[in-house]
Amino acid sequence: MPHRGSIFWMWADCELHHRTHSEVLDGGIVIDVQVRLSRKGATQLFVGVYSKELEIIHEEAYTERPGETMTTALLWGVGKARCLAAEAVAPRDHRLIHANAPVSRRPRAT
Repeated sequence: MPHRGSIFWMWADCELHHRTHSEVLDGGIVIDVQVRLSRKGATQLFVGVYSKELEIIHEEAYTERPGETMTTALLWGVGKARCLAAEAVAPRDHRLIHANAPVSRRPRAT
């Protein structure tokens, strides 16, 4: 079980029905996405990303996802969590370079 942060505990409400998607990605990163309907019928979403040691990498909660069903919000949240997880494991000096970008001829300073 991941170590939960304050964002999760402020969002959590055990009385509300919710759906969960949990997944262990390459490198042991764990994603946990939960969706529910509030008492007023608003779709709410929680996105959590945790290290293989189950420490928090990222947590965020949405009190409303206007116009989204629980299924749509869950799918969006899973995609967001996977992107956040990929960013967390990418090398810090990784840069995306367009294939057609001009190549600099100047030597790099060391």
